[in-house]
Amino acid sequence: MGPAFVGSRETNMAQQHGENLKQAMDTLRAHKLRSFLTVFGVVLGVSVIMLVAALITGFDQQVQESIKQYGADTAFVSRFDQGPHGGGRRPKDERERKPLTLEDGEAIKELSPAVKDLTVFITWWEQPHTVRTKDGEVTSIDYRGVQPNFGQVYANAATLAGRFISEGDDLHREKVVMLGENAAPVLFPNTSPVGKDVMIDGSAFRVIGVVEKPKGMFGQDDEDRRVLIPYNTFRKIYPGAYENSIRFQAYPDQLDQAVDQATEVLRRRRNVPYNGKNSFSIQTSQQIVEQFHSILGMVALATFVLSGIGLLIGGVGVMNIMLVSVTERTREIGIRKAIGAKSGDITWQFLLEAMALTGVGGVLALVLVNGLVLLVRVSLKWPGSVPAWAAITGIVVSVCVGLVFGVWPAMKASKLDPVEALRYE
Repeated sequence: MGPAFVGSRETNMAQQHGENLKQAMDTLRAHKLRSFLTVFGVVLGVSVIMLVAALITGFDQQVQESIKQYGADTAFVSRFDQGPHGGGRRPKDERERKPLTLEDGEAIKELSPAVKDLTVFITWWEQPHTVRTKDGEVTSIDYRGVQPNFGQVYANAATLAGRFISEGDDLHREKVVMLGENAAPVLFPNTSPVGKDVMIDGSAFRVIGVVEKPKGMFGQDDEDRRVLIPYNTFRKIYPGAYENSIRFQAYPDQLDQAVDQATEVLRRRRNVPYNGKNSFSIQTSQQIVEQFHSILGMVALATFVLSGIGLLIGGVGVMNIMLVSVTERTREIGIRKAIGAKSGDITWQFLLEAMALTGVGGVLALVLVNGLVLLVRVSLKWPGSVPAWAAITGIVVSVCVGLVFGVWPAMKASKLDPVEALRYE
């Protein structure tokens, strides 16, 4: 068999498939409403796949951006275990842990060679706090007493206006405050807050600066309501406050060593038994990302299972409509066979029709999801988009649904007896 003959046969097959595809598209255009209703389940199933992929990609970008704001090679120390905990009360053993202290932070800095810098901040979460002026009020503030190096260890505490809290402010317990970027214009609309006074829980403070809003924040909870005052000032005004937290920065490529050293220091200071569980937690930025990816993975798995059910229902609908189409076009099949069409031609005609039907559904899903994602991007200033792999996967899956569920109708059509088919009315 020569190359010319093989090439000619392949050309003929391509022409036949092209003609079959053209007939399939003509059939879909002739029954627009039926085709749309048939493929609706496929549209929903594929849309879910693409939409979830877009959301996961967007959220991952946001989390990565937010994590960068905490600073490179940093870890957070708390007396509570970090990460998801079900939203209810923490376990009794966590609630009974003794709080971290300023001295704990100083000990870590002194006894951990891999720790480059460390800051301690204090909060009093049992009491709601409010900052107000004659022009405005901000409630549910993120109120902290911070050390002067807070802005160096926390990369998300850059100074937007004015200056940061100084050593002198902390040493002399000055009543000065830094406002979050979103809190400042509420308290001082159309004017700079620097040098002006605010009232925090009834105490007067002088505004010395504005903290820049961290990148990566979006949606309803994107407001920067931070209110920062000197650490020692906080302890003077709120002597009952005890909730200290620690963040330290390791030297480059020494974060793991720094975590191990800090863990050893705190276990000794908090008298944790040799085989006992830590009465504190140390969490790095990478661990936060891994926890987030784990949660997203479970959400994606559950969503894809539901999407698979939708695709199954849509596939069954496609198969039923194709069976109806075979019955309606029995005489047409008989005529095609009578003038020389082979069983393979009939099979491919109906297979391509089913694949074209679900493929169009995949394209509709892509257009729909891109529209929704664009709406979310505009309304929430969110950088998400449908990744190329999700778009390609969605289209391929939709076409495969037509291929799988179109086999039976196509085989049934190809096996029709031409004589009996021509007699069908």
